[in-house]
Amino acid sequence: MSSSNGPDAGAQGTRMRASARGEAPHPSRRGLARRVTVQALYQWLVNETAPAALLKQFREQDEGLGRADPVYFEELLTGVVAHAPELTIEIVPHLDRALNQLDPVEHAILLLGAFELRHKPEVPWKVVVNEAVNLAKTFGAEDGYKFVNGVLDKLARQLRPHET
Repeated sequence: MSSSNGPDAGAQGTRMRASARGEAPHPSRRGLARRVTVQALYQWLVNETAPAALLKQFREQDEGLGRADPVYFEELLTGVVAHAPELTIEIVPHLDRALNQLDPVEHAILLLGAFELRHKPEVPWKVVVNEAVNLAKTFGAEDGYKFVNGVLDKLARQLRPHET
């Protein structure tokens, strides 16, 4: 599948055109689901909040999911949590620091990116990395996006050599 196909490709094209005109891009419903997933994963990592409680919380609170794709949010959250041990094993060789020294925001973003690279082959690897970098720019430390980009780029080359 080429990088111009898939469920996120049209939204990415719209965002790029808006960006070229100097407008703020509007995240896709899946992009918004990723954003909410990072927030939920952060709570899971820091407070050990159960995924079922997180799903309920984000569905019920006023600002909760907003325009985010609720099905994709649930797939991402439950999938990342279920596969966290194997995703962590895949991430660790590409880190420049110990896992326990990772910022929880960056950790959440890396788990999400690793999950999409491993379990969502219909999403082009460039979309996965770009979305993760944007999340790191929004929620992470000042240069955290560079770290996220480097780790996920290496992981994409490992997991999807036919695409990279």
